[in-house]
This record gives sequence, C-alpha cells and structure tokens, in this order.
Amino acid sequence: MFRSFATFNYRTWFFGAVISNIGGWMQATAQDWVVLTELTDNDATAMGVTMALQFGPPLVLVSLTGWVADRFDRRKVLLATQSTLMTLAVAVAVLLLTDVMTLPLMWLFALCFGITNAFDAPARQAFVSDMVSLEDTSNAVALNSASFNMARLIGPAVGGVLIVAIGSGWVFIANAVTFLAMLVALLLIRKGELIPRAKNRRGGGGLAAGFRYVMGRGDLKVVFVMVFLIGAFGMNFPIFASTMALEFGRGADGYGLLSSVLAIGSLAGALLAARRDRARVRVLVIAAGGFGAASIVSAAMPVYAAYAVVLTFVGFSTVTMLTTANGYVQTTTDPALRGRVLALYMAVVMGSTPIGAPIAGWIVDTFSARTAIVVGGVAGLLACAIGVSWMMWSGRLHRREDARFLLTLDETRPVSVVRAMEPTSYSDPAASATPIRLPDADAGRATKPDPEPTGA
Repeated sequence: MFRSFATFNYRTWFFGAVISNIGGWMQATAQDWVVLTELTDNDATAMGVTMALQFGPPLVLVSLTGWVADRFDRRKVLLATQSTLMTLAVAVAVLLLTDVMTLPLMWLFALCFGITNAFDAPARQAFVSDMVSLEDTSNAVALNSASFNMARLIGPAVGGVLIVAIGSGWVFIANAVTFLAMLVALLLIRKGELIPRAKNRRGGGGLAAGFRYVMGRGDLKVVFVMVFLIGAFGMNFPIFASTMALEFGRGADGYGLLSSVLAIGSLAGALLAARRDRARVRVLVIAAGGFGAASIVSAAMPVYAAYAVVLTFVGFSTVTMLTTANGYVQTTTDPALRGRVLALYMAVVMGSTPIGAPIAGWIVDTFSARTAIVVGGVAGLLACAIGVSWMMWSGRLHRREDARFLLTLDETRPVSVVRAMEPTSYSDPAASATPIRLPDADAGRATKPDPEPTGA
C-alpha cells in the first residue's frame, strides 16, 4: 500500500503536502464561512459566485497551464505558485483583521487564488510521475489523495474551532505558515533522483495535441464526461455542508465537523485505492453510482447526526472516483503529453465548479439545500449510466471464455515505457571496436554444419 514511500523524494513531498493541505482546508472553511455569514446574510448564491471565480481559471487558462506543466521545470513552477498562494493568504488575513474586507474584494482574491491554482494543479499532479516510477504512479496518486483527505479530516474541524475562538483572519495566517512545509519539501527534493521527462518528438502542438489525444481515446472521453457531471452538480460540498449546517441550527464548528466527517470516508477511499495495483474504469463507474445513491440518501436525513453518518459514504465514493480517474489518466497517457492531458483533466474537475456552483447556490436559495443535493445525486447516477453504456457498446464487455455466465472487461493497460539501457551494456565506442567475425571459407568447405532450425 505504501510502496511509493521507498522513494526519498516522494516521502519528502508527501509529508510537506499533508501539512500544507491541512492549512488549505482550514482556509477554505474560513473563506466559505466569511462569505456566507460575515460578508452576506446566508447568501448561497454569493458563495457559488466565489467558488466559480476560484475554480474558473483552470478552465479558461487550460491551454497555457498544460503547456507550462510540460515545458518548464515543475519543481520551480511549484515553488513559484506555492509562494504566491502564501502571499495571497497573508493579504486576505490583513484585510480581515483590519475590517477592510468586502464581498467584491473577496471575489477578487478568489479569482487570484484560482489563477495561481490553475498553474499549480497540473504541475503538482504531473510532478508525481517525476518522483516515482511508472509502476508506482497509481499508488503515488492514491497516497496523494490520502494525504489530501487526511488533511481534510483535520483542517475543517480545526478551522471551524479557530473561527469561533480567534476569528477567521487568523485562520488565513495559519494557512500561510503551513505553506512553508511545502516550500521546504520542494527545496529538499533531490533533483538528481527525479525521473527524466519524456520529450515530445512530434513538435509540440500545445493544448491541441493533448485535446486530439483525448478525443482519440474513447475511454478518456467517458472518464472526462463522468467527472464533469459529478464535479459540476455533485461536488459542491461547501455549499451543501454549510447550508445544511445552518438548517440543522449549527454554526461554523458544525460546518467544519461536517467537512471532517466527509473526509473520514474520503480517507478510507484513498487508502483502499492505494491497495489496487492499477486504476480501472469499472471502479470509476461503480463509485459514480455509489456517489449518486449516497447523495440522495443524505438529502433525506432528518437530523444532523444521521446526515453526518451518510456523508462518510459520500466521501468514500467521491474519492474512490476521483483517485481512480486521476490514476487512470496518468498511467494510460503518453508521457510526452501527460502535462497537457492532466491540465485538461484538472480543467474538467476544477472548471466544472464555475458552471455547477452558481446553479447549486440558486437551487438552495430558490428551493432548498436538500433539493440541490438530490440534483447532484442524480448527476452521479447519470454518470454511472454513461459509464455502463460505454462498457456495453464499446465491445470491451464480453463473456469470459472460461465461464459461461461471467463477464469480463478489456481494460486499457498502463503505458509501458522502454527503459534506457545501462551504459555498460552498450556503447558506441564498444560497438565500433568490436570485430565482426566472418565465416572461414576454407572451414566452410571442409565441414558442413547442420542448418539452423527454421524460425530460430
């Protein structure tokens, strides 16, 4: 389960990411609560706009961010983006602590966070494949998700308590401090042990090359559509959890606790994904169906405790789906195009929020939070149906040859990479100095060896 930890660079990265992600979830909790209760009067639509501004740039800038992730040193890109995010967190904290912050200003900072994360996300996702071998990439992606959700388990609860105890501004300061852990980890990484990047020998092509690659892969198109549906309409957890907390008469601490409860299931899903040898489409399809069913059930829960319990299943299915999709995209994509394809994937995951979050906020304000959750659940069931339909009609689902009543699915195998030969095993000087032995004509006439077997 933890085989990627055998690599020093990945171990260093992992523990730095855990600390930084805890701060990130603390800040996310504070930002949502500030918009919902301090800058507005429980306006879910304003919260949806905030999310749209924060998650819109990955969709708008995808042509540039994917190229940057493939073209430049990803470690240096991450040093720049993480430093920028830390500076933005400090700026928001100052404005909150001095009572200068307004809703338009918060929207502006949400946009700045979104632009920076648009460059950070594809570089961060692709950097995993720079630290571990291809065989361990799926495991590393799953452990990354475990790190993210381990932080999600701690961050929102701590953030909710800190909001009540010392105020939302200091939560942003705490997040700025946690960025130092990631910056130190990036500086400690041994550059000489990073895996050499594959070069695109086909002349680049920018995002268009990545887009053509995805459009030529039916399995990737299905994965992207499924993730988009659930990302747009089902994964608006800040809106759902905060408005449901208010419906149950809870405050910021109750909202933070719901986010942490969601992370319990998420962490379990990530650890289970780490045990699998590779990512498979059928796991993604099952998880999408589980997400839809769990979401609809959660919307019917009458009390806070029951809603929290069902959220663990929502979190489990969500992370199983996202971790599987991420691992599948990384391990089955041409390494020379991985950054651009991952930028497209992150644009789908994060860029779906600007479409779905305002709609979810409007549904909450017009109808109820429960109605919005049901809409997200239906999107999950629709995604599952699309996946099942593709498996049936693509010709990959067929009867097993060794069992009459069992079915099997032909999966796309991880891309195999031809490893470089050891310098000692072959070299140009050695080849040029090695004599070519020709058969002795006289010996050939004297003795007639047996002919070589055909096909040897």
